[in-house]
Amino acid sequence: MARLDGKVALITGGARGQGAAEAELFVEEGAAAVYITDVLDDDGRTTADRLGDRCIFLHHDVASEDDWEGVVGGIIEEHGKLDVLVNNAGIFQVAGALDTSLDDWNRMIAINQTGVFLGLRTVGRVMRDQSFGSIINISSIAGLRGSGIAHAYGATKWAVRGMTHSLAQELGTYQVRVNSVHPGIIETPMLDEFGAALPMVRERIPFGRTAAAREVGQVVLFLASDESAYCSGHEFVVDGAMTA
Repeated sequence: MARLDGKVALITGGARGQGAAEAELFVEEGAAAVYITDVLDDDGRTTADRLGDRCIFLHHDVASEDDWEGVVGGIIEEHGKLDVLVNNAGIFQVAGALDTSLDDWNRMIAINQTGVFLGLRTVGRVMRDQSFGSIINISSIAGLRGSGIAHAYGATKWAVRGMTHSLAQELGTYQVRVNSVHPGIIETPMLDEFGAALPMVRERIPFGRTAAAREVGQVVLFLASDESAYCSGHEFVVDGAMTA
């Protein structure tokens, strides 16, 4: 039996990068339906076409309350349940606190923090009522320690970590699990933000290499599956020993 047989999953930011890698693994492991959402419509449709009929792309701005209600409502109408939410959508910017504009700060908060909150609230209500489910929030190693080169990003990832702990307590009575995953330096388009500093960042990884998006996806797959049935409210780090 495949690890996600019969499960229905929603992965935000699923058009490319880590989200697309997670969707690919979910399809491989037998999920009945994998909904990937994003504002990158062309990339999202391309990924869904590549992964086959069980992968469905939906346009979705995670900072929009109406979009969350529409996406989740449609999934419930179609399948009657939602087993897994992966709050993966996010943006990254290299900028210290003194160089971060208010507009950049507000955009980072809207997508990385408010977007996760709206997902937790919308899907959390569904999972509470059905008394099962797994929510996986993609944070970062920037949510485990200071991040002087990416102040706003780090602030949002600490917030994701805190929301994970709080919701795990709130939903534990209903057998709903909530965990966070903390990637280090992963080979996705987000790395372009480092620019010329990327070689220096890579040198700080004890493993001596960056990780493939699929390596993060394997941890997300574990948390989505019943193999992690007694895991909730914890951080799962994928960083090649950077924070060891």
